[in-house]
Amino acid sequence: MIKTTEVVLKELKDKSFDPVYFLHGEESFFIDKISDFIENNTLPESERSFNQVVLYGKDTTSGNIISQSKRFPMMAEKQVVIIKELNQLPDWGKEDNFVFWEKYLNKPLTSTVLVLSYKHKTFNKTTKLYKLLEKKATVVETKKIYENQVPTWASNYVSEKKYKLEPKAAQLLAESVGTDLSRLAGELDKLMLNVKPNEPIKEDDIEKFIGISKEYNIFELQKALIEKNGLKATKILNYWEANPKKQPLIPTLSMLFGFFAKVFLLSVEKNKDNPELLSVLKLNPYVVKEYKAAAQVYGHKSIFALQYIQEADLQCKGISLGNLEDSEILKELVFKILYL
Repeated sequence: MIKTTEVVLKELKDKSFDPVYFLHGEESFFIDKISDFIENNTLPESERSFNQVVLYGKDTTSGNIISQSKRFPMMAEKQVVIIKELNQLPDWGKEDNFVFWEKYLNKPLTSTVLVLSYKHKTFNKTTKLYKLLEKKATVVETKKIYENQVPTWASNYVSEKKYKLEPKAAQLLAESVGTDLSRLAGELDKLMLNVKPNEPIKEDDIEKFIGISKEYNIFELQKALIEKNGLKATKILNYWEANPKKQPLIPTLSMLFGFFAKVFLLSVEKNKDNPELLSVLKLNPYVVKEYKAAAQVYGHKSIFALQYIQEADLQCKGISLGNLEDSEILKELVFKILYL
């Protein structure tokens, strides 16, 4: 049966355990969240040494997993068998092993909680094994969230722990960290260790405790480009040149390309409030106003900005002619865009 992460976690918190969980998909954060919850909460600590097994795919076989799953718990109601990195299991998905999985999944031991974690990609849904899992196990597919969903996700994450994240701080984190939820959760945990629950987390806190500058970040550079503010852009570029690890060139080019691609699509659309367009562009409501302003400033010329960014990308990868430092490539790019 297919279930969502939220449904499974609610059931687990209510002490409702299924015999087999198959967790797969691109977003490992949610897979780890379910797997870790089962590992840390199914059995009392006193029962884990005899009744909880954690195996890694590369170090085991399907036969060993099924054998472990068939064991009865020792002086306990349940045993837990967790398989991490299932995608590295040498015989996973092999046709000649299907019959073994079929026998177990058709009649799993109800006193066993078997967790199969297949991370970083979606398992092939056309295989007999997947179809069997879908019928006989609890299947959770985890997907990457979109960029525009990151600020809301971050706000909800801290809200669950009785903290509050200001919108500007959420946007700064989203722009700097991106959609890597494991890293984002780590940064938010760090923030919550350093602020009081009754005090909202602000941009200053992010700069102080994480090291992401509220003045010298990609978000502020985009603002400077919208405003055609050469002085502000120069200050940001000089800061990055002095602190090259703060804003590596290739991720910066990627973010600028994504920004101007959306600006171009907005500029060719007459109705800039078209809900369908805003949905397709996946713009966070907090930044829609700035994207519209950029579309007014650059219009169809934003296509040239995309061309300049591609040229800079080729330069930094050594494909295009030139022997410039990363900081020089970025400065040249920014001033080309400013003078469009």
